[in-house]
Amino acid sequence: MSTQRIATLFPFSDRSRELQSAVAAFVAERIIPAEIAFHAHAADPQTRWTIPPLLESLKAEAKAQGLWNLFLPDPTHGAGLSNLDYAPIAELTGRSLFAPEVFNCSAPDTGNMEVLLHFATPGQQAPWLPRLLAGEIRSAFAMTEPDVASSDATNIALPIVREGDEFVINGRKWWTTGAGDPRCEIMIVMGVTDPDAPAHRRQSMVLVPMSTPGVRVLRPLTVFGYDDAPHGHVEIEFTDVRVPVANLLRESGSGFEIAQARLGPGRIHHCMRLIGLAQRALEMMVARARSREAFGRPLGGHGMAQEAIALSRCEIEQARLLTLQAAAALDAYGNKGAKDLIGMIKIVAPRMACAVIDRAMQIHGGGGLSQDYFLAQAYAGARSLRLADGPDEVHIASLARSMLKG
Repeated sequence: MSTQRIATLFPFSDRSRELQSAVAAFVAERIIPAEIAFHAHAADPQTRWTIPPLLESLKAEAKAQGLWNLFLPDPTHGAGLSNLDYAPIAELTGRSLFAPEVFNCSAPDTGNMEVLLHFATPGQQAPWLPRLLAGEIRSAFAMTEPDVASSDATNIALPIVREGDEFVINGRKWWTTGAGDPRCEIMIVMGVTDPDAPAHRRQSMVLVPMSTPGVRVLRPLTVFGYDDAPHGHVEIEFTDVRVPVANLLRESGSGFEIAQARLGPGRIHHCMRLIGLAQRALEMMVARARSREAFGRPLGGHGMAQEAIALSRCEIEQARLLTLQAAAALDAYGNKGAKDLIGMIKIVAPRMACAVIDRAMQIHGGGGLSQDYFLAQAYAGARSLRLADGPDEVHIASLARSMLKG
């Protein structure tokens, strides 16, 4: 991405431009060269579900350089950047699957920190928020359930039953990202507290420490065979899990509202990271087309490779501009005012990334399918985001309804 060209359309602050340069250098010089060591750590059964020491040392470096909590617009706890100012930084962190955590800007912690900051009481914040902001612990967000179509959030069915001064939770959640991490200490759990209320007022969110009796990780789930250890995406069983009523976030029945507030900025972050992922795949595609020969000439001399490169460039630029527009609208008009644009980028960006990465895999031949390149795992991540934060079909339907209403 040419920052100068984009800046003529979207005027980033001086602080954002400084951070973009610093993050770009850190990703290129410190994180991407460390990927081999990270993969080796994860490939060893002895260390697979443990934290690579190199990751913690890179986090300390980033923190010392002030490249920390950049996602958080609150200037007391974060960098004080607008959504637009943070968007190109999120793109840069998307170039490596490990980069977001190095800067303490990875999901689901970013959304959870924002929820704790905006919806939790000081007493609820105290045990968790300072340590999350410091990168000392990790968190999880338990919303999706295996037995209902969770793309419709009103279907969420996990019962959270009040008994005196406690909530009792029984049931299962899955695709709970981060709950496999040994540093994960707290979950935000969404379930039904008011079954007889209107559809959008039945659910609430409660804080559930991972150490609570009755919380059991059943298994890590895989995406095309990748389990993303040590962070993981897990299925969790709750058996007579008891937490104090004081762990309720905001008020009973506000779960849907909190979820929508949490997902707005998060979708910007996800889409910009996907653009960074696709941009790196395109750069790899170009390098491969220049250096690899087939049928007597470089791959780049063949029309099909040229088409793959040109289409990918067009699609990345389109998605980038649309996502920056959505970020600017979110700053100007809030979640509701930017709703249609946020839905549009959630439709466009994952599809774009899947298409670009798929072309890069094709240009790399058999190597593109293997662990020798980051493309196969990148594709798995991009494909999962066509479902995470709402599947394409939900955003398409929502956007169409909004347009039909005029």
